[in-house]
Amino acid sequence: MRQWIILLGILSIGCSKDSNDPGATNTPQTSALSSFDLLQDKLITPSCASAGCHLSNKDASFAQHGLVLTKGSTYANLVGVASLNSVAAKNSLVRVKKYASGESFFYHKLNWDLSHHGLANYGAPMPLGGKPISKGQLAFVQKWIDAGAPSTGVVADASLLDDTTPSYVEDVAFAPLTSPNEEGKTGVQLKVDRFVVPPNFERELFVRRPLNNTAPIYVSRIKLKSRANSHHMVLYDFRSKTTLPAVDDVRDLRNLDNSLNLTTVIQMSNHIFLGGGTDPNSDYTFPEGMALQLPVNASIDLNPHYFNKTTGNLYGENYVNLYTVPADQVKKIVQMIDFNVTSFSLPANQTTTITKDFKFDKPVAVVSLTSHYHARGKLFQIKIKGGSRDGEVIYENTDWAHPKVINYDTPILLQAGEGLTSVVTYVNDTKNTIGFGLTSEDEMDIIFGYYYER
Repeated sequence: MRQWIILLGILSIGCSKDSNDPGATNTPQTSALSSFDLLQDKLITPSCASAGCHLSNKDASFAQHGLVLTKGSTYANLVGVASLNSVAAKNSLVRVKKYASGESFFYHKLNWDLSHHGLANYGAPMPLGGKPISKGQLAFVQKWIDAGAPSTGVVADASLLDDTTPSYVEDVAFAPLTSPNEEGKTGVQLKVDRFVVPPNFERELFVRRPLNNTAPIYVSRIKLKSRANSHHMVLYDFRSKTTLPAVDDVRDLRNLDNSLNLTTVIQMSNHIFLGGGTDPNSDYTFPEGMALQLPVNASIDLNPHYFNKTTGNLYGENYVNLYTVPADQVKKIVQMIDFNVTSFSLPANQTTTITKDFKFDKPVAVVSLTSHYHARGKLFQIKIKGGSRDGEVIYENTDWAHPKVINYDTPILLQAGEGLTSVVTYVNDTKNTIGFGLTSEDEMDIIFGYYYER
């Protein structure tokens, strides 16, 4: 898959098969070999220095990582050497920094528990295609680095390298979504690669994925699949195409201390709703003859949001299938509804209803509606504004976490100057005034949906 190729492009260490060493004991062992030599012989050579990975500069992946880990080359190529990984460089990591495992890219790449390095996305963990190294082996690497990463001498218990206890247990319960091509259909599959949601944390992130389309494409169906504990999965286009975030960069909305990442917040102001919502496993097909048109070289910002209220790590992972049809099968081009109320105040310990009108400047037909608000929203209504059906309620939702999506078999016809009204009732049971915001402790008031011009 394309995403896998991209991950290979940012790798900087480690690679293939896992070790089958015998189980660990608690009895320290002595060895005539130095700690570094043991590390080379028992971990690096069998797990990393294999053909196609880090065996030589002839490996296909060498241009991306520039790292050979064969005996006699490893030390000079690791210790004190800058990594080619752009995220590692940005975070001032070198491959191995003496006395500082936390600032050593080598250690981070071997640790599959991504939460331990502050959610930084350093690409696929190592060994690539194998299993995570054992707890003992990871501890040995850490002790060797924190002792100054010496090339000679014994600084770590050799028995740690014989441990077989996995340092990370893979969750295999989540099956990938079958792609349109695998189904014998036309389309594109996009993915948010698996990521950690730390304990007692809500993680929301964005990843811009290119479609690499050389001609406009017409999307007739959008299918989503997400891991458990997902609050939403939304697809966004961009209003301005001149200030786009970097392709494939994982951009977190909040930091581990729950402070907002202001760069990500600013980028969000450029979003236009494209699809998805708070049903992260939805499957929506447009009415016959209708499709979204995406321009040449389109890209989509994928936005998953997960909650973790446990004391252990959970994981996010998302698939998006965009099914396409030929242009000659499209009779109506569908556009997105993205009606936001971004300025309101909910007084403490009160029930408040916010009403806002939105109008179309051309005759339109609304074919789908849904809503978005947070936990203190108790009722979300959408009414018709203007015309013979003025004030008619056409949408109601009372479940903020799983809002109703209504796809209208008979489109709602509106004339120019008519529109929609959002009427949202909130119960603020806190001691603080609440307003519009990006976290679940703030509130929102958004009408999403689709329409076409008549």
